[in-house]
Amino acid sequence: MDYEKLSRVMRELALAAGDKIMEVYARDDFDVRSKSDESPVTEADEAADALISAGLRAAFPDVLLITEEQAATHSQTGDSFLIVDPLDGTKEFVHRRGDFTVNIAYVQEGVPVRGVVYAPAKERMFYTRPDGKAVEELGPFARATAGATRQIAVAQSDPAALRVVASKSHRDQATDAYISRYAVADSKSAGSSLKFCLVATGEADFYPRLGRTMEWDTAAGHAVLRGAGGQVLRFEDHAPLTYGKAGYENPFFIATAPSVALKTP
Repeated sequence: MDYEKLSRVMRELALAAGDKIMEVYARDDFDVRSKSDESPVTEADEAADALISAGLRAAFPDVLLITEEQAATHSQTGDSFLIVDPLDGTKEFVHRRGDFTVNIAYVQEGVPVRGVVYAPAKERMFYTRPDGKAVEELGPFARATAGATRQIAVAQSDPAALRVVASKSHRDQATDAYISRYAVADSKSAGSSLKFCLVATGEADFYPRLGRTMEWDTAAGHAVLRGAGGQVLRFEDHAPLTYGKAGYENPFFIATAPSVALKTP
């Protein structure tokens, strides 16, 4: 893989998709439908998916492409592929809470090695450079030329005063019970893959997810966190979360700074 080209293309497509999404977001009303799994989908999801898919297929025609909005057609799996959630956090989008993202990632041998997470309503963008290190670009964002960036890194956590981030739309009693086992000084909620990025920047120490997610929900955020020195581990045994699983469904997991002493289930 040409990582120079990949980083540039992923960033440009994320910004272009963000523009499409924000055009719909700015309207007084837009259509919301339910998919077969009862999750919502909007025209913004579909427009962003079409734009990103076309761009990735043109730039990398020989690389397997997996996207959420075309999931029903994905009969093929592999160790290396591009994976996209064109609008992660559709519930946040529909309720106009702003915590939604464009996620694009590249998985190699089961590991998300490169990725971009763009939150257009929050005006925050995180991505991996060609060398794999994670940065946050400081806006305003020009599509053709990357602006100033700052390298990001996970925090050195204080076990007596941990900071946790959890899902805004999917937090439940099991998650709260697990969090209560730690000495937590600060707890915040966030939507979409922004939770990975808050751990990656050191704004939070860990993010437990005891609920259903798909690989396109997590791959880009996982890549950014990995590039910032963090890790994503399976909840049940703390083994690394891998990609290319049958059906692209994840087990429960914990995204964390390595300095957090994780509790066993």
